[in-house]
Amino acid sequence: MPDEWNYKKAGLDLEKYAETMAGIQPLLARTWDPHRVVKPPFPPRKGGKGSGGFASLFDLNALGSPARKYANPVLVTCTDGVGSKLKIAAQLNRFDTVGIDLVAMSVNDLICTGGDPLVFLDYIAMPQDDPELSKQLVLGISEGCLRAGCSLVGGETAILPEFYAPGDFDMAGFAAGMAERSEVIDGSAIRPGDALIGLASSGIHSNGYSLVRKVVEAANVSMADEAAGLGTSVGEALLAPTMIYAKPIRALLDAVQTPDFAIGGLANITGGGIPDNLGRILPPGCRAVVRRAAWPKSPLFAWLQKLGNIADAEMDRVFNMGIGFVVVCRPEFAERILADIGLTAWQIGEIAAGDVGVSMAG
Repeated sequence: MPDEWNYKKAGLDLEKYAETMAGIQPLLARTWDPHRVVKPPFPPRKGGKGSGGFASLFDLNALGSPARKYANPVLVTCTDGVGSKLKIAAQLNRFDTVGIDLVAMSVNDLICTGGDPLVFLDYIAMPQDDPELSKQLVLGISEGCLRAGCSLVGGETAILPEFYAPGDFDMAGFAAGMAERSEVIDGSAIRPGDALIGLASSGIHSNGYSLVRKVVEAANVSMADEAAGLGTSVGEALLAPTMIYAKPIRALLDAVQTPDFAIGGLANITGGGIPDNLGRILPPGCRAVVRRAAWPKSPLFAWLQKLGNIADAEMDRVFNMGIGFVVVCRPEFAERILADIGLTAWQIGEIAAGDVGVSMAG
């Protein structure tokens, strides 16, 4: 007679799964706008009366305030992950911040269109159900959604014992939002003479960690070490969550944007640094001139560059170098934006006539 098999013996514990779902449900619920989330996912099974299921419903007619209506709305969608920064979280055994990174990676791209982030979903994969780990990860995701002003309306926890080694896990996120078609920002309104406003990053954000980890390992630096000039441990500095720019940028657009696009371009500075991410939104005949001396050099990037003997050009094309987001605006709006954005910011350059690209000047 063959051995008796069940799901738990195959590596999936349904009791732990139920514990995981019970632990994360309140974290989703705290992000829900009661006027927009019509039916949330995963309602309690007891006394459900047929209202269960995995799909959520979101009321598009409830979008925005009375002052902001959508005459011709378009859907905006983004997806991304956290990458090998998750390895830093595992080394520190701290998992409540990488969910913020996950939300940031999508909503910071979404807001570059001028759209409103509305809903977010996550996908978490791990070798076995871990209710406490799942709770910590979703705690960060829900915090990110609160910072972005969107609702966490669902997700998937995949238990894959033969895909992931013990201690490994991965995360992906999916954001959807809405924009008015006539107000979509795509960079086409950028013109020579426009100003570049750089918004400070909160650290490395979530790109370049494959290089970061190799540099730190090669230098035999411990995550518990205090790096000169950082004022904190190496691990804490590397785990600092990505800044979420969605709310301040949305408020800025509502206050400053004009029909002829006073703000002509928005760039989220992720992998590829300023050259790639600012360069990709430039229209023909426009070249961005960025002055490195316009903002103070981040002690974190200075430490990392020295530790790994990394060339300036390599730093520029891998890391954000202290600028996490760039606003391209008409020059007469630059001072107002700097005063009203509510974040540390600098005018870091301007748009010149020339071949499309970015010049990183001294």
